[in-house]
Amino acid sequence: MKIAKRVAFPRYAEYNCALKYFVEQGLDATYILQPALTRRTEELGAKYSPDLVCTPFKTVLGSMIEALEAGADTIFMTHGLCRLGYFGELQEQILRDLGYTFDFVNLAEYSTGKKRDWLRAIKRVNPKPNLGKLTLRAWDTIKMAQYLDQVTDFYYQNCGFDATGGQYKQIYQQFISGMYTAASKQDIQVVYQRAMDKFQRVPLDKPAHPLRVGVVGELYTVMDPFSNLELEQKLADMGVEIHRWMSITNRLVHYPGENNLNPEIRDLCTYEMGPTSTANIWCAKKYAQQGFDGLIHIKSANCTPEIDIMPVLQNISSDYKIPLLCLTYDSQTSDVGLMTRLEAFYDMIDAKKRVRR
Repeated sequence: MKIAKRVAFPRYAEYNCALKYFVEQGLDATYILQPALTRRTEELGAKYSPDLVCTPFKTVLGSMIEALEAGADTIFMTHGLCRLGYFGELQEQILRDLGYTFDFVNLAEYSTGKKRDWLRAIKRVNPKPNLGKLTLRAWDTIKMAQYLDQVTDFYYQNCGFDATGGQYKQIYQQFISGMYTAASKQDIQVVYQRAMDKFQRVPLDKPAHPLRVGVVGELYTVMDPFSNLELEQKLADMGVEIHRWMSITNRLVHYPGENNLNPEIRDLCTYEMGPTSTANIWCAKKYAQQGFDGLIHIKSANCTPEIDIMPVLQNISSDYKIPLLCLTYDSQTSDVGLMTRLEAFYDMIDAKKRVRR
């Protein structure tokens, strides 16, 4: 009897619940869930990474090491349109130089857009997959990711006004836990519906016109609470309604594409500058046009595409008279320093809103 592969992906926000579901229910393999990201993860990755790579490289490498320590024998690495597309090859070599033995599935090698190549990657885990079952579980996985993004959006737009002082956060944590244990399409639906029903019953103390902040930024750091030091939760706790369009399902499933977005930002951007540049410029302009009270741009250190769009965001800030806070994260970023900047930003947008009233 063939022993099932023990598969792991680097930790990325809470999307690993969907990956876990697909591996276990679709590929009939064992999913190894390494510990949540911590300073140890970051320090492990930084220790063995080149100095000038962007911070997500180091975090992902540290997460891979923790997955191997937890018993994984197969590591998956995603692909991307910036230097992310080269991460996997370098990370694999670093891990092998450290003496780890494992199978490495670098999705950059299979990202041709052809179904047969994705199937080749899948067969690295299960050589004889049930294609009908695999297709159904893939759709379930996409739905789980969509629910995760919908509930997360709803949570950050409302949790700062929870009149009970804690029920919103408790419901959200229960939702996340439920997604990690879901084993069927029905389980996914029940966990989602239960969370939304519970949210509706929590009393909110929300003003008619709350402070609204739009958050844009680099794909990994903007979505991962550990990587951005829980920026969204910190702002929500100040009584701010948070909006963040950039999510896995918006970027990979519902993305309208550069050709559709470019006409809306033609006055700001002539050329495509990187994997999330067009979307972030478009999104920042949309938030400004909708009268948001502030914009926050998040990027990791040495992220070239996000460095390139900073002048464009400055133009949006100037044209629409909307305050802009740019935050750069690396392995040395201080939680105290972040809070100081967020508090100053909050005071500024709050005072501006009061004057306008």
